[in-house]
Amino acid sequence: MRFLFKISLPVEAGNKAAKKDSFKVIETILAEQRPEAAYFFAENGCRTALLVINMGDASQIPAIAEPWFLAFNAAIDVVPVMVPQDLQLAGPSIAEAVKTYG
Repeated sequence: MRFLFKISLPVEAGNKAAKKDSFKVIETILAEQRPEAAYFFAENGCRTALLVINMGDASQIPAIAEPWFLAFNAAIDVVPVMVPQDLQLAGPSIAEAVKTYG
C-alpha cells in the first residue's frame, strides 16, 4: 500500500541542518526509506517534502515518521494513495457503492 508523506520542517531546524551539514541527514533518511518518489518545495514558509512510500502495513508509518520528527521536529501528514492500477482494481467496489448509495 502506498502512502503520501508530507513532511514540513520548521525554519529553525531547517536552517540548523543547512548550516551544519548541508542536509546530509535528509540524504541518510531517504537512503534508509527508499521512497518511490521524493519532491522538495517551500510551502507556508517551511521547507517541505512529499514522499511516496510503498509499505506492506500501516504499522510501518512510525518507522518512516520518527526519523523526521527526531531530526527536525517536523510536522507530518500521511494519507494512503493509489496509482492508476490500484484505481482500476477498486472499480468494482466503486460501482457497487454507486448502485447502493448513488
